[in-house]
Amino acid sequence: MVKKTFSTSPLPFRGTKRYYVRRFKEVLKNRGGQVCSVVDLFGGSGLLSRVAKDMLPAARVIYNDYDNFRQRLEHIEQTNELLDILRPLVREVPTDKKVPNETRAEILRIFREREQNGLFVDYITLSGSLLFSGNWANSYEVFAKHTLYNRMVATNYNADNYLAGLEIVSKDYRELFAEHKDHENTLFLLDPPYLQTDVNAYSGETYWQLKDYLDVLTLLDGTKYIFFTSGKSQIIDFCHWINKRFPDAKLLDGAEITEQNSRVNEFAAYKDIMIVKL
Repeated sequence: MVKKTFSTSPLPFRGTKRYYVRRFKEVLKNRGGQVCSVVDLFGGSGLLSRVAKDMLPAARVIYNDYDNFRQRLEHIEQTNELLDILRPLVREVPTDKKVPNETRAEILRIFREREQNGLFVDYITLSGSLLFSGNWANSYEVFAKHTLYNRMVATNYNADNYLAGLEIVSKDYRELFAEHKDHENTLFLLDPPYLQTDVNAYSGETYWQLKDYLDVLTLLDGTKYIFFTSGKSQIIDFCHWINKRFPDAKLLDGAEITEQNSRVNEFAAYKDIMIVKL
């Protein structure tokens, strides 16, 4: 059997690293020869960890599943079962059009009933099929506030072997960094939530704050890293300001910076930035 390779997360996830997979692979292929360990400090959906393990099979790859993404993976069968129930309800609704109120009420009733029966309801995955592009919900209460649209996926989800070969932890990124910062030939992947990002799809409303974002910059000194950020964060301008004000800081010194535009939906796009120092 041919092993499935992943270029996107097997389940919908807030983030656009799928647009950077090709360039990420190129960096690992061309410059990852001396890397013995990869530590994905902000693991998210695990896509970067998965790609790193596929590109560097001999390396130890540690995926920090702080958002408990594996819980969603473990319940894929229940999610697919629910999608099979929902598809007939919206079959007559044109793609990307509003779901009628009576159908919306029935969908929400099904969600509530399944929760009351102790079944797992993956609201983030369901957001990809029933909410307007770029909108996310992580609970019934948030989902019920939205207008629903027919954006139903045609096929069921499959995550077979997605986590195979990865070491999975769930820790504060600072603790995980401290455990590995002195290990030779360790590559750190840093993909923190962007500032100005709606955090509804993350584990908590206070999950990411400005002080946390600035703390990440302290991890860049003397380490090998691939750092993902957004033009919205203005982090590069900030680093240049720090270096000018404090010449010994040397933030991003020697790093290579690439940029590309990533689209959220037909109305919104932003600049994705990958910063590499190996």
